[in-house]
Amino acid sequence: MSRLPALTTLPTTVVGSYPVPEWMERLKTDYYRGRMSQAQLDDLHEMAIKAALRDQELAGIDIVSDGELRRDNDIDYFLARMPGIEIAETAKDYYFDYYRARLPAPLAPSRDAPLGLADDFAFTASQCAGPIKFSFTGPFSLAQRVRNEAYPEQRELVLAMARVLNAEARALADRGAELLQIDEPFLAGYPDQVTTAVEAINVVTEGVDVGWALHVCYGNRYARPLWEGHYDFLFPAVLDAHVDQLVLEFARKGYQDLPVVAKFGWDRGIGLGVIDVKSAEVETPELVAARIRSALELVPADRLMINPDCGLRNVSGAVARAKLAAMVLGTRTVRAELAAREPVAAPPQPVPKAPNRPNPADTAAEPATTSAARNTVSQGV
Repeated sequence: MSRLPALTTLPTTVVGSYPVPEWMERLKTDYYRGRMSQAQLDDLHEMAIKAALRDQELAGIDIVSDGELRRDNDIDYFLARMPGIEIAETAKDYYFDYYRARLPAPLAPSRDAPLGLADDFAFTASQCAGPIKFSFTGPFSLAQRVRNEAYPEQRELVLAMARVLNAEARALADRGAELLQIDEPFLAGYPDQVTTAVEAINVVTEGVDVGWALHVCYGNRYARPLWEGHYDFLFPAVLDAHVDQLVLEFARKGYQDLPVVAKFGWDRGIGLGVIDVKSAEVETPELVAARIRSALELVPADRLMINPDCGLRNVSGAVARAKLAAMVLGTRTVRAELAAREPVAAPPQPVPKAPNRPNPADTAAEPATTSAARNTVSQGV
């Protein structure tokens, strides 16, 4: 049974990231060049998160995110906080660049949550009343950006990172998180290793009773795909993943992969990508509605969430706002159509009352006019 939040039909959400304004990019780069304090950077992040939440709420998004605005990219925020990972050079010419990370010794097992993700979630929860999706990069993708000097096999590194993320997930659930999403942006580039990725995903989710989503795309570095292909590489291995929803990229690639997902028997939720985040062209609500209708031919409405293909980091704020507004309007159109098709229940009909039958002895004892009048009243004539 799905543990995703029970919301309206076709709930709208985002995948995770939100645009970083140009001025914020400059200031974050200043921090990595030693020209800004950590306290100033924290204030900058909180201000940006508040603005991103407001944008999503104004657009009408049902399940919002913090925009991942504390993170420089999809990897470094996690590796820099993971005990045992060594990063020799922490300065960056540009904040979005990747660190060069290495692991010289096995990760120490711990039930602590060293990355501090629960605090990030708590701040977001303090700024909005509605449901929140909190995402983090999965162990398979994190491991691809580490020079592994600790484990004889890459699989062991992936599983060790999964155990760290499981501790983070437990802390997030304890702080009230209800929908957590594991992002695996590198998985499409290693289709022969899906079994290892799924094994690690199940370590991350173990013992954490929340709604779980798994996002797999084809890369979104600088608004460009890193790989091409089809989602059939996920199957059948992903059927064993202990998640409630697959969040997939469709708008850019087309919907040919939806029959693939259906063919392999995926019977849980689908996060339907209806917005192309690699293009600045804004979709119309009519196009969004058409994409949802197409998906409904294969997936019932109660298993669909509506979202962009991937994070919105690489489009401008104005484009992101316009795309989200179109997504919400197109979704509302389809919701109204579905509501109109539902059979209207007939109003309940009153159950006719049986006429009261007077006692013959009482009738004989009463005058005829009184008996007739009482009989008339009892039959409601």
